[in-house]
Amino acid sequence: MMRRGFQRVARFAHHKALPRTHLLPRLHQASAFGSSTDSLVARFCPEKTDFKDYALPNSSWCPDMLSLYQEFLEKTKSGGWIKIPSFKSNREHIQGLKLPLGLVTDSDKQDWRIFTRCILLEGQGYEYVIFFHPSEKKSVCLFQPGPYLEGPPGFAHGGSLAAMMDETFSKTAYLSGEGLFTLSLNIRFKNLIPVGSLAVLDIQVEKIEDQKLYMSCIAQSRDKQTVYAKSSGVFLQLQLEENPPQQQ
Repeated sequence: MMRRGFQRVARFAHHKALPRTHLLPRLHQASAFGSSTDSLVARFCPEKTDFKDYALPNSSWCPDMLSLYQEFLEKTKSGGWIKIPSFKSNREHIQGLKLPLGLVTDSDKQDWRIFTRCILLEGQGYEYVIFFHPSEKKSVCLFQPGPYLEGPPGFAHGGSLAAMMDETFSKTAYLSGEGLFTLSLNIRFKNLIPVGSLAVLDIQVEKIEDQKLYMSCIAQSRDKQTVYAKSSGVFLQLQLEENPPQQQ
């Protein structure tokens, strides 16, 4: 079912099934990295909000996670980095925007949650924070898997790392050029991640062409002596239909 969904999205891009107003024009690399990044970041990372930010330190964070978080927090003051808040649903990040026709579902569900924020107990599931560098189109994700993500005894399930890579790819793709949907994700696992330890994911946008963002990622220990996995991903770039929320 998921595969059919991806195929459906891909057909939109290749066969122009959506109205032309929903599709971004074909972009050259120079124009793709334009000034729109600032507006995307401002919209996705509001300075003032009532939504809870789950990407903040808590008592479950290991010393490596805490210290590296503080290092990157310092870089947000002068090094061009931005800390991306993590709300429980992407709906809260992109309020007032509508998906293109044919990709909207109706449901009476209210408690929407992104997959990596579905475990509420601190330290038991996905503990992570993402920092983004707008001008260089790259991100760093600090990821600490909890015991609910166990695969082999004492180690994180490979699928949990895959989900974390995909989540970091998606945030980076959106902020770098309105990339919305994963078209492909390829991973080569190297070593296991001990539960409760830190994995650092370094993500880079390699290029943007033909409405696609090509990205790479390496997940490794803080000292870079152990590589956990390497991956690459391709994201489809779609223009969302804007519908600003009504003022009350």
